[in-house]
Amino acid sequence: MRAALIALIAFAFAGCKAGEEVGGASVDAVSPRGKPTRIVSLDYCADQFVLKLADRENILALSPDAGKNFSYMRAAAAGIPTVKATAEDVLVLQPDLVVRSYGGGPNAASFFERAGVPVLNVGWTSQLDGPGPDSIPSVIEQMAAGLGEPDRGAVLIAEFRRRLSAIEREHETKTALYITPSGFTTGSGSLMHEMVLAAGFENFESKPGWRPMPLERLAYEQPDIAVTAFFEEDFEYLDAWSAIRHPIARKLLDQKDTVPLHGAWTACGTWFVMDAIETMAAATP
Repeated sequence: MRAALIALIAFAFAGCKAGEEVGGASVDAVSPRGKPTRIVSLDYCADQFVLKLADRENILALSPDAGKNFSYMRAAAAGIPTVKATAEDVLVLQPDLVVRSYGGGPNAASFFERAGVPVLNVGWTSQLDGPGPDSIPSVIEQMAAGLGEPDRGAVLIAEFRRRLSAIEREHETKTALYITPSGFTTGSGSLMHEMVLAAGFENFESKPGWRPMPLERLAYEQPDIAVTAFFEEDFEYLDAWSAIRHPIARKLLDQKDTVPLHGAWTACGTWFVMDAIETMAAATP
């Protein structure tokens, strides 16, 4: 029955005419103005771009996480319907654009495109700025184009770069260790590493990638500050062996200068990471 329903809805959309390529997905000429007017967002990272760049009246539905504490644009999401990232629930709304980063699973983009619905995928960011497609300005530009709002994207990029260039880097000889509630940290190769450097600190974690916080090293050497994020969220971490439960980690958080970051500032790699960078830069270890 479920398969038949999906096939029926997909058939109804099959007559849509494919158009230009945006973000790797086929996007129709969905309105006389050349921008989508029936937008559905499937996850909270996609929600942020839709709420920031699209007109409210053009948003059909957001993800169920759009109003959560870790959603930066949660206030703007108030009153907008939400939808689960399932084929039946989305297609019945007859969107002219689906926006997603991970919502709907790995096959969602190809499925919606086969059903005749264009998909705009949120690009991955690993650097604050630069010429590559994985920089924050590049992703903002891509999303703004796909949403039919290139001018709004340009304004957002300009403001992001203005704030980034205004950071006064006064902590070159100081170190910072980023810590998640599950006891993980990150070194080079991550956006958080770039954020720590942009704030004027050296990253205490010297190894690349994401990994448990270095408890053995922390036993005899400590950073000048600890940077925490998502600690204000009411999450339950079931792993009793998490590094954050170790006495060394607890001592670090109790005795060192700690810079708390709101989880919403770092939940997605886009313009609002500047809130986190500015907060770190203002710390005085």
